[in-house]
Amino acid sequence: MATVHTLNASPDTVHVGTFDARHAPVLTVASGDTVEMQCVSGLAEVAPGPQSGFTLPPGLAEIHAAVAEKRLNASGHILTGPVAVEGAEPGDCLRIDIEAIEPGSDWGYNFFRPLVGTLPDDFPYRRMVHIAVDRAARRCHLPFGSGNGLSLPLSPFFGVMGVAPPAEWGTIATKEPRAHGGNLDNKELVAGSTLYLPVHYAGALFSAGDGHGIQGDGEVCITALEMSLTGRFKLTLQKGGGQHDPASRFPRAETPTHYISMGIHEDLDLAMKQALREMIAFIADRSDLSPAEAYQFCSLAVDFRVTQTVNGEKGVHGMLRKGLLF
Repeated sequence: MATVHTLNASPDTVHVGTFDARHAPVLTVASGDTVEMQCVSGLAEVAPGPQSGFTLPPGLAEIHAAVAEKRLNASGHILTGPVAVEGAEPGDCLRIDIEAIEPGSDWGYNFFRPLVGTLPDDFPYRRMVHIAVDRAARRCHLPFGSGNGLSLPLSPFFGVMGVAPPAEWGTIATKEPRAHGGNLDNKELVAGSTLYLPVHYAGALFSAGDGHGIQGDGEVCITALEMSLTGRFKLTLQKGGGQHDPASRFPRAETPTHYISMGIHEDLDLAMKQALREMIAFIADRSDLSPAEAYQFCSLAVDFRVTQTVNGEKGVHGMLRKGLLF
């Protein structure tokens, strides 16, 4: 029988700013188990002060102290995990069903700073805002705009979901999304969606974090509504990859309405080509269409969107509506 595990964020259950196959698992589960993971966002320099009226989520203050004490990577994301899945081996696929996502704090933040973002020459300075979150109403209230400010509905997702990279990569930053997943920043991956990641190292070693309350495609200023979230993930091992494995080479996803391919490259044109090639392969593997016919079908019926333009490795994702082919 599948088990439900709870993994709270604490100095002992998070890693900051890096992925590495050498990160020891903080929890080991069986395939088909569900893990409820508390994920926190924001290092000490972006946390609101005591006069703000906002409260820090459980564990975040202790994590701030541990980061300072251990002198860990002072930039990057706070990720909960990694979680090992029994029996996972390179060449397998990890299916992550995102069953639920709940806001974990009454605030989030958004900022831009010099030298990064999509328009660094236009905005060569730093601007930080803290944003109130109404968890009951599932809305956020921006501290700008006419009247009482702008209000937006939440559509929460995790910017970072990834497994361990190949061991030969060593330590890599969480900033760039790659074949192991990581900082995908794909706003389609809300509750009810599924992410498929190829396994590169024994146990898979799944981590999540970088909670986003809401984000537009592109994430153009470098941040979304960065906030703490708690996610419920069902982790299922699919053995052996193979022709019909949905992530034998690269991350893919699906929502209740769409199949999603992904392309990642520092050149946005090459990211587009990769997302298209992944979609062509996906279609050809699951239908009687030839690659040439799938190419033509993509031009007629698949939408390609810019995922993000701010992580060094840019992203494009293809959206194939379910029911058009299969």
